[in-house]
Amino acid sequence: MGGHGHDEPYYVHAKHMYNLDRMKHQGLKMSLAVFTAFSIGVAVPIYAVIFQQKKTASG
Repeated sequence: MGGHGHDEPYYVHAKHMYNLDRMKHQGLKMSLAVFTAFSIGVAVPIYAVIFQQKKTASG
């Protein structure tokens, strides 16, 4: 398999695929990930409602 990084032994032989405690800038990245997921979860239904209402109004 390809994809050899500088911390390959930790990745290849890790018990868990993602070691969050070894992540650099963990607070920033996790906050950003949670914010992004939350934003998508809010934005998609709002967009769907607006789209549906436009479709109904034009038809």
